[in-house]
Amino acid sequence: MIKPRKLPADTNQRAHQVAKLLIGELTEEPEPQRSAVSAYLAEIGRKGGLKGGKARAANMSARKRKEIALKAARSRWKARRS
Repeated sequence: MIKPRKLPADTNQRAHQVAKLLIGELTEEPEPQRSAVSAYLAEIGRKGGLKGGKARAANMSARKRKEIALKAARSRWKARRS
């Protein structure tokens, strides 16, 4: 799949890049490879993000969850009134 490419803001550079695309000089750039550390940290972050809200809600009382929900709802509706 070809990803859309962001063209330069400068008119001359944009024209140059479009011309290269049309004649086939500009080819698809390979995606950069993630390092092992970066991939590992991304995986850990994803795990925490998936279970974070559920774990937090499980440790809260129903009263506390209701207070938080009311505060969020008031905040949303306050923004719409303004």
